[in-house]
Amino acid sequence: MGVVNVTPDSFSDGGRYLEVDAAIAHGMQLLRDGADILDVGGEATNPRAAPVTADEELRRVLPVVKQLAAAGATVSIDTTKARVARAAVAAGARIINDVSGGLFDPAMREVIGDATYIVGHLRGHSLAEVFAVEHPGGGAGSAPRGIDWRTVADELAERLAVLPIGARERAWVDPGLGFGKGADPEANLALLQHSGDLGAHLGRPVVVGASRKRFIRRVFGVRDDDLAALDAASVAASLDAIRAGANVVRVHNVALLRAALTLYTKQ
Repeated sequence: MGVVNVTPDSFSDGGRYLEVDAAIAHGMQLLRDGADILDVGGEATNPRAAPVTADEELRRVLPVVKQLAAAGATVSIDTTKARVARAAVAAGARIINDVSGGLFDPAMREVIGDATYIVGHLRGHSLAEVFAVEHPGGGAGSAPRGIDWRTVADELAERLAVLPIGARERAWVDPGLGFGKGADPEANLALLQHSGDLGAHLGRPVVVGASRKRFIRRVFGVRDDDLAALDAASVAASLDAIRAGANVVRVHNVALLRAALTLYTKQ
């Protein structure tokens, strides 16, 4: 799953593909690099990003979704808003990637229709709440840094249970690396390494998005401005997820991962 961020403030490539033509060209390059799915998002989800309205998110993503889908790409819309998801599916998106698993907008379950819905794991009803629990005294409840994969599985099961039956049977799940787990390497790596257990427990395909996350930078000691090293570290984490049983890996540098997978599958 290749990332197409149509945003000014995504943590690694914010602003590079904000213009429609640039985003479409990037998506087409990711397809040539070997992406199976293009994940188009119009709202950044890092701790420093500013929230955007549904109108602004739609302005950013709809032309990109339409043209990439028309070009034959399998498009995923990365959004937590039901209104954006509905419009994107109408424009040709076949997958809805909701990092909140429906917690931010309960109306999401009503707009899934025939799309594949990716149920992400986090705790809270806004990104501000999610990231607040990473700091002492921030947010309700205890900080989920040491959250066990079984707890993540149980909470994802609760979110799957409220979906319409057809949507539930087609759904994929995502342990939500970095979302409320902070940059803590131990907690995030444990979730990554139990990807297969999570999928087996829930009976659903698993999506893992470790690429360029904060914990990756800490695990490998990578500087924020060293993108080549960060992508190499992200590939290593993605291969670990695949080895653990992940079905889909969400990455920024598709070409590098595809090359690594070519070698990995020949071992």
